Amino acid sequence: MSDDKTYSGFVAIVGKPNVGKSTLLNNLLGVKVAPITPRPQTTRKQVRGILTEGNRQVVFVDTPGLHRPEDALGTYINDQVYEALSDVNLILWLVDLRHPPTDEDRMVAEALRPLLGKVPIYLIGNKKDAAKYPEAAIEAYRELLPEIEAVRSISAMDARDVAELKAEVLAQLPEGPFYYPEDFVRSDQPFEVWIAEVIREEAMKRLYEEVPYAIAVKVDEVAERENGVLYIHAVIYTEREAHRPILIGKRGRKLKEIGQAARKQLEVFLNRKVFLELEVKVYKNWRKDREALRELGYE
Repeated sequence: MSDDKTYSGFVAIVGKPNVGKSTLLNNLLGVKVAPITPRPQTTRKQVRGILTEGNRQVVFVDTPGLHRPEDALGTYINDQVYEALSDVNLILWLVDLRHPPTDEDRMVAEALRPLLGKVPIYLIGNKKDAAKYPEAAIEAYRELLPEIEAVRSISAMDARDVAELKAEVLAQLPEGPFYYPEDFVRSDQPFEVWIAEVIREEAMKRLYEEVPYAIAVKVDEVAERENGVLYIHAVIYTEREAHRPILIGKRGRKLKEIGQAARKQLEVFLNRKVFLELEVKVYKNWRKDREALRELGYE
């Protein structure tokens, strides 16, 4: 007899910066919804990914890396993590098996400790394919929370590992109604926010030292032209006047390079022609100003 019940739940993916949380989310969904760069703290806010298979729906919540904040943006980023943990059915704690636990890993463990016995927590050791001593590393992480529900070692880039983890997560969902229609897109991010994150991702890949962390992107306009081309105007904000020429580059080359890469990514995902116009503005010390954070979409 077929099961006509539905099962659903929220699953948070947490960990310190740069352990592969966004990569895991994208691969669980089979489509890119979260920005990915080699730099820590690429993710600044929660990203929800929606996966529906048969009578089961899971809402993955990708969180920023928990760290010791140095400004208002850092505090906002951490708040996003704690908020994500407040009402979920399962937590995937992602760690990097290439390295032993750090102070930031211990910070994550302390944040999870009050949830032991209330919410199932899986310790997921990532990057096992690149780790010299994956077994020793996973045990070192387990010692931070010995009471943890389950332990798994994976590579977030390995299709089989991801498929097995996905099946296990889906099997853990409690009975309940779907939160989103079955044909809903894979993320509930507003369209303009998703575009801004694509642009910021491409900018971060091409900037160095402090500059990539000092930028924010806001989409001012999205409009369809008569010829069917999607016109997008976005502003890249940076904190210091000295950063502006770095972002623009000699004869505008850097900004053009960022724009071309972002446009190509947008056209692939949207399957249509895009005209992307970028502008660079200075918003002094925006990372330290709560009001500025709200203006730039961090609220």
